[in-house]
Parts: sequence; C-alpha cells; structure tokens
Amino acid sequence: MTDRLDRGLENLRKIDGEAGAKVIESLQDISPDLARYTIEYPFGDIYARPGLGLREREIATIAALTAMGNAQPQLKVHVQAGLNVGLSKREIEEIIIQMSVYAGFPAALNGMQAAKEIFSHPVGLNSADQR
Repeated sequence: MTDRLDRGLENLRKIDGEAGAKVIESLQDISPDLARYTIEYPFGDIYARPGLGLREREIATIAALTAMGNAQPQLKVHVQAGLNVGLSKREIEEIIIQMSVYAGFPAALNGMQAAKEIFSHPVGLNSADQR
C-alpha cells in the first residue's frame, strides 16, 4: 500500500461509503489498474488537498456531473456522497436547479431524476439521516 492509496481508500470510505466500494469492486476483474488510479488520484490526491472541505468538493462535483448531462451513474454516487458528507436533500436540489441556468433544462432534469432515485433508496454512511 502507498500513502496515496491508503489516503484514497480512507477518503473513499468517508465520501462514498458503499457506493464507492461497489464502483471499485466492479473494476477489479476488468482493470485493477483503473480501480487503483480511481482511488489514488481523485481520493488520495485531489480530495486530500487543503482549501476545500469534503462538503464543498461534493457541491462542485454534483454541479459538474449535472452539467455534463451524461454521467448519471457517477452523479448518483456523488449525490449519495453529498448526503454522506452533510449536504441536505434541499441543498442538492438547489445545486441541480442552479445548473439549469448554465447547463440547460435537460441536464438539470436528468440530474434531478438521478437525485430522486438516491433520495428514494439511500445507501451509505448516513442513510438513516437524509435530512
């Protein structure tokens, strides 16, 4: 284990809980290297940087994935991650609505459907307290 990998695994657990572990597990049989890179770079390097907390990083991530409009599986993981790091359902809804201005209504509508799915079936660290 490297420092990056250890740090990444810890951040992955804090942020994504079960959903993150499932993504990594799904890559193990086809590309263990991609699984490791997914842990080391975003979670071991970027999420560990000073300057923004996990909550603010998830706000940015939910906004970016919503704006992309074509990353529904990843958006669902990060909507759950937002809940895991303390965002409320209302805050996540507002982030997605805000994206309607910059990314358009189709992206916001798709984003809200992804959020609805997670709000209906939460998993992860704080699923009992979804605010």
